[in-house]
Amino acid sequence: MNWKRIDVSTGSRTQLVDITTRIASELSKTGMKNGTCHMYMPHTTAGLTINENADPDVARDILSGLARLVPVTGEYRHAEGNSDAHLKASLVGFSLMVPVIDGHLALGTWQAMYFCEFDGPRDRHVLVGFRGE
Repeated sequence: MNWKRIDVSTGSRTQLVDITTRIASELSKTGMKNGTCHMYMPHTTAGLTINENADPDVARDILSGLARLVPVTGEYRHAEGNSDAHLKASLVGFSLMVPVIDGHLALGTWQAMYFCEFDGPRDRHVLVGFRGE
């Protein structure tokens, strides 16, 4: 599998960035009809998730809920001051797999793929690869 680097810039400490269109564009370049799309996050304070894209309040609610679960300040020992970001990234996860059917990402009607920033603003990247026919 060949991997492609997708650059993502964020503008705030926490942010969900919809990367679905960019991933779909990379898929269309492959000509693949059926298989899988794999995404990997090579950063320890960011993650990847799939969730609703129809209502922007959902992304805000996700960030708000994670902030309540893992506050910025706490009894953390990590000296860099971003322990909450490491914990949030671990909770969300670092990889995704989406089926590709008939040349399209097999996402649900309201689903999108999100890059999740927990320690921004930063310039980051996601690795994406496709396997199939």
